[in-house]
Amino acid sequence: SERSDMKIGALAKQTGLSVQAIRFYEQEGLVAVPQRTEGNYRLYNNDSLRQLGFIKQCRNLGLTLEEIRELIKFQLTPEAACGEINLIIDTHVQEVDCRITELTELRSQLVGLRTQCKSKSAIKDCGILHALTKQE
Repeated sequence: SERSDMKIGALAKQTGLSVQAIRFYEQEGLVAVPQRTEGNYRLYNNDSLRQLGFIKQCRNLGLTLEEIRELIKFQLTPEAACGEINLIIDTHVQEVDCRITELTELRSQLVGLRTQCKSKSAIKDCGILHALTKQE
């Protein structure tokens, strides 16, 4: 069933995005600014719904607004080669790998810190607080 001419609240409900997020994506130029009714309500259509679904999927993958903007630009030339799109995703995978390395190191530091306090000491004797104070 085709749905069209939705107000922003209905669009938010359908996409699972907040009204503020939808307005933000409009301001960023990622979604076309909708037509307005005589009562000055924004009216969205199925294209808006599809575009917001695409943006939400990209954001769920951690893509930046700039990366999403690039992908949207590529959608306008559907017959062109997709090598640039592969490069965007390959670069993003490398960034995720770097974050995994950083988070693994962070986890190791936290686990090490946790070993500084093995019992339920008084706060004044807490090994974690002593270790944090030494690190400053």
